[in-house]
Amino acid sequence: MRRDIPYGEDHRPTVVDRFGIWLSSRRVRTLVGDPAGKSIGDFGCGYNAELARPFLDACAGLTLVDLRLAPALKAHPKVTAIEGRLPEALAGLAAGSFDVVLCNSVLEHLWQPQETLTAFHRLLKPGGILLLNVPNWLGKRFLEFSAFRLGLSPAAEMDDHKAYYDPRDLWPLLVRAGFRPSRIRCFRHKFGLNTFAVCRAEDEGAPASKSAR
Repeated sequence: MRRDIPYGEDHRPTVVDRFGIWLSSRRVRTLVGDPAGKSIGDFGCGYNAELARPFLDACAGLTLVDLRLAPALKAHPKVTAIEGRLPEALAGLAAGSFDVVLCNSVLEHLWQPQETLTAFHRLLKPGGILLLNVPNWLGKRFLEFSAFRLGLSPAAEMDDHKAYYDPRDLWPLLVRAGFRPSRIRCFRHKFGLNTFAVCRAEDEGAPASKSAR
């Protein structure tokens, strides 16, 4: 099956969704710091790009990628809008383009997670940061109970999941993508139901790390 509808286009976020977005936003804002002058990419951002919107006024530019994007976002002068699938939609972006790459609750929907993470590493500027959130195996139980039993989360979202990632599942993928172990923080998040990763690209002038073949 191929997903054809971006998150948030055909339904309004539920209470559970909004709480999850708020938790991710708090951590992301802290880690990004002052967005002034920064080039930010939000990949798999959702139809309304709710996670990245707060950075729009202050950042140097915001690149948004998803299957479809809201017309108001596409019309914004600071937004570069790319409608397509990951990782193919990233192919036209130049290496070293972003100070910050965001990927929130996206990796679990992808058939090609490794290729996508490798693309994220390629797109970061020296010293740039990847902030990635993904549900883990404990979160799977909560999400499916919320969606299939309580109706508090969209069931179609859960049916589209391809995998779940504990820190020990995600960490090797990040290393294969090109991030050095010393530049990776990978930990549980959202009451232990998600895994969050903070990955920094090599600083300029440092020896380049190589992705595993």
